[in-house]
Amino acid sequence: MRLPYVPDPPPTSTPEEAEILARVQARRGERGLLPLDRALLHSFPIANGWNTLFGAVRTQTSLSADIRELAICRVAAINGAWFEWEHHAPLLREAGMSEEGMRIIEDPKITGSEEEEGDVVGKVLNRAQRAVLRYTDAMTKTVQVPDEIFQELKECFSDKEVVEVTATVAVYNCCSRFLVALDVGEKNR
Repeated sequence: MRLPYVPDPPPTSTPEEAEILARVQARRGERGLLPLDRALLHSFPIANGWNTLFGAVRTQTSLSADIRELAICRVAAINGAWFEWEHHAPLLREAGMSEEGMRIIEDPKITGSEEEEGDVVGKVLNRAQRAVLRYTDAMTKTVQVPDEIFQELKECFSDKEVVEVTATVAVYNCCSRFLVALDVGEKNR
């Protein structure tokens, strides 16, 4: 970590900071504060907003676990956010992703195009997973999403789910950039 982590738990100086800390601790539960939290808690307002947004994306969307965690893991792999990968890859495995699927998601050079390697991705990932892989790649690598990739996603998901996939990819791009820039967890550089 490029900055010192705050103590666990960090001292608070106002009732508002104490409330924020309590919310972060409640979200983490028995696991306790993660290194990410101990970096964010240098700024209680940032930690508060982060906790609310990430809590919503992680636990309040209608996305299935395999779709949510595929998007998160793909962002982590593309951006080299290995702290993020280590926390979410087990969740993707728990959601039923095969080891072959995990290797595909971890390799940013595999794009999921039908022409690629005899469509190996299409043999491992279902249509919706493949659409999320390609959409996540476009959002993460170039920001602009080609119409045909957006259409693929739209054919697999409702409007609500498209918003939720998009928010998941966007939010975890934010997370990966924070983790890598500060080297949270000492795994990202």
